[in-house]
Amino acid sequence: MGAECQYELAQAAYVKLALHALKHPAAAVNVLLVGRLLDGASSTVVVAVVDAVPLSHCPHHLPLLPTHELALNLVEDQFGAQGLAVFGYYHANALRDDNDLPAVAKRVGDHIFRNFPRSAVLLVSVASPDLRR
Repeated sequence: MGAECQYELAQAAYVKLALHALKHPAAAVNVLLVGRLLDGASSTVVVAVVDAVPLSHCPHHLPLLPTHELALNLVEDQFGAQGLAVFGYYHANALRDDNDLPAVAKRVGDHIFRNFPRSAVLLVSVASPDLRR
C-alpha cells in the first residue's frame, strides 16, 4: 500500500508531554505533536517529532472539540512558518486502567489525518509504563 513509517521523538518533545501528564495525574491529558518528514534514501518514511504542544487537562473526560479545533489551527499557523506540521496527537486517560481512546481523541486524530496522512495518535497507558504513581 505505502511505505513503512517510523517516528522519531525528540527528547524535548518527550519531556514536555511526560511532564504534562505527570503534572495532572487525575485528569485526561491532550497534547499535539509537531514535526516534519525527514528525507531519506530508504523506503521507510521517517517522521521527526520535534515539539509537543500541551492542549488541555480535563478532569471530566469532556474536552471540547471546538476548543481543540481552534488550538489546532493556531498551532498549525505558528509552526507552519517554521516548516513544521501538526502530525499527531497524544492522549493519556485519567484512570490507570482505562485503555480506550475517547471519541474526542479519535475526532482530533481524524482531523489531523485529513491534513497529514502519516499522522499518529498515541494513547499512553498509565499502568505500563507507569508515568503516574
